[in-house]
Amino acid sequence: MAQGFLALILHAHLPYVRHPEHRHSLEEKWFFEAITECYIPLLIIFEKMAADGIDYRLTFSLSPTLVAMLEDPLLQGRYRKYLEGLQELAGLEEERTAGDPDFAPLAGFYRHRFDTAAAYFERYHGRLAGAFRKLAERGYLELITTASTHAYLPLTLQRENAYAQITNAVQYHQAIFGELPRGIWLPECAYEHGLEEIPGELGLHYFITATHGLLYASPRPKYGVYSPILTRSGVAAFGRDPESSKQVWSSQEGYPGDYDYREFYRDIAYDLPLEYIGPHLHPPGMRSDSGIKYYRITGEGLEYKEPYHPEKAREKAALHAGNFMFNREQQVKYLATTMGRPPVIIAPYDTELFGHWWFEGPQWLDFLCRKIAYDQHNFKLITPGEYLDLGYPLQLSRPNPSSWGDKGYHEFWLNGTNDWLYRHLHRASGEMIALATAHPDAEGLTRRALTQAARELMLAQSSDWPFIMTSETMVGYARSRAEKHLLHFRELARQIDAGEIDPGRLKELEQTDNLFPHLDYRLYQKLETTVPVEQTAGAGAP
Repeated sequence: MAQGFLALILHAHLPYVRHPEHRHSLEEKWFFEAITECYIPLLIIFEKMAADGIDYRLTFSLSPTLVAMLEDPLLQGRYRKYLEGLQELAGLEEERTAGDPDFAPLAGFYRHRFDTAAAYFERYHGRLAGAFRKLAERGYLELITTASTHAYLPLTLQRENAYAQITNAVQYHQAIFGELPRGIWLPECAYEHGLEEIPGELGLHYFITATHGLLYASPRPKYGVYSPILTRSGVAAFGRDPESSKQVWSSQEGYPGDYDYREFYRDIAYDLPLEYIGPHLHPPGMRSDSGIKYYRITGEGLEYKEPYHPEKAREKAALHAGNFMFNREQQVKYLATTMGRPPVIIAPYDTELFGHWWFEGPQWLDFLCRKIAYDQHNFKLITPGEYLDLGYPLQLSRPNPSSWGDKGYHEFWLNGTNDWLYRHLHRASGEMIALATAHPDAEGLTRRALTQAARELMLAQSSDWPFIMTSETMVGYARSRAEKHLLHFRELARQIDAGEIDPGRLKELEQTDNLFPHLDYRLYQKLETTVPVEQTAGAGAP
C-alpha cells in the first residue's frame, strides 16, 4: 500500500462574460483564450493518458458560470469564429516567416495547435462539458462545483444568499454532469464559521480551505493540513499544502519562471504592424494578445528575448515534473513516519495557470501523472472523495476564517477600492429574500420576473468584480457589470412589487443574462431555522 497520497485539484472559473449586444467583446476573449490554451489542451492530455492506460486521478472544480458559458450556443458559435481567425493568422505567419530558421517552425507549431483545438472542439460538437463528464464517468476526474457565480460567501451577509448560491450550483452541476458533486470549492477558499452547514444539508462530503484555515482550526488539528478535519455538520475540510503550492504558483521561485519557458508578455500583436495584424485581432484593430508568442523568458527583466524552442521547454517540463515528484516522495516519507497513517497532500491550483500563464503547464501535468504511475510506489494520486472513502477517523474541529487571497483573509475583496459595492448588494439581497418569501408559488410572468431578479442578484454578487477593482486591471468593466446587474435587479423588483411587469423588457433581460435555465427563485425564501454565517472576519487568527 502507498505510504501517502497526492490530491491535485484544478479550479476552473471565469466570470459570466456573455455580450450578445456586441459583435466582438474583449471580455468574451478571456473565455476563448481559456478554452484554447487551458481546457482543450488539458482534456486532450487527460484522454491520451486514459488511452495509454495511465492510472491517474484528478479533482476538477468547474464553476457554474464557466459551465453555463461552455453550454451556451451563442458563445460556442463565436468561439468557432475566433478559432478560425487564429488559424487564418497562423497561416499568414507561416507565409511571412517562411525560411526563417527560428520563427517558421514556431508559426507551424501554432497552426498545428489551433487546428488541433478546432478538431477537438468539433468532436464534442462544441459542448466541452461532455468531455469532462466522460472522463468523470470513467473514474479519472472527480468533478466538484463552487458557488453559482463565485460569490465571496463570507461577505454575502444573509445566510439565504449562501444557501441560494450553493444549492443552485449543486442542482446545476447535477443537471449537466448527471450526479451530485461530492465536494465544493468555496470561492477563493473563503471560509467563515457556519458556511459548512449548507454543504452538509445538501449531502456534500468536503470542501477546500486555505492552509491557515486548518492550521488555526479549533482545536488544533493533530496532523496539520495532511489529514482532513471533520466539521460539526459532518463535512470534511481539506487544507492546502504550502510546499507543493509554492513550487508551482511562484513565478520567481517556482517552475513557471524558468528561462526556457515561453514568455507570456511578448506577443506578435504588439510586435507587428497594425495594418498587417489588426484585422486578425479580437476585437479587430485593437492590440490585444493573439496567443502567438515567439520568445522564451530568456532572463529576468530583460527587454532582449531569445526565440522560444518548444522541445527545450518540453524537456524542462519533464525535468520539473520529476523534481516535483521527488519532493513529494520525500515529503510523504517524512510525514508517514510521524503521523502513523498515510498523509494526503492537497495541491490546489487555478486551472488557468496551466496553459495560459504557464504555457507548458499541461505538459508538466502530463509528465507528472505518467511518472507517478511508472517511476515510483511511494505515493499515489487520489481525490479528496476517495481519501474519505478509505475510512480513517477524522478529528472533530472548527476551521478558522480564512481565504487564499493576499494576507489570508477577506481584505482583497473588501477594501477602499470596492467597499461601496456591499451596501447595495446587501440591500438587494434583503429585497430578494422578501420578494421570494412573499411569492411562494408565483406563476407565469411573475415567476419569470422573480427568477430573472435572482439571476441578476447572483451575477452582481460575483467575487470577480471586487477582485478586479482591487487588482486595478479592468476596473471600469467590473464597476459597470456590478452596477448593471444591480440596476436590472432593482428594475425587476419595482415591477414585481407594483404588479406591473413589462414582458418585453423581461424577455430582453432573459435573453441577455440567460444562465441557469432551471434556477428556482424560491431558494432565496427566508430560512425558518438557521445557523447564521458569522461576520467575524479574522476571528481565530493568532
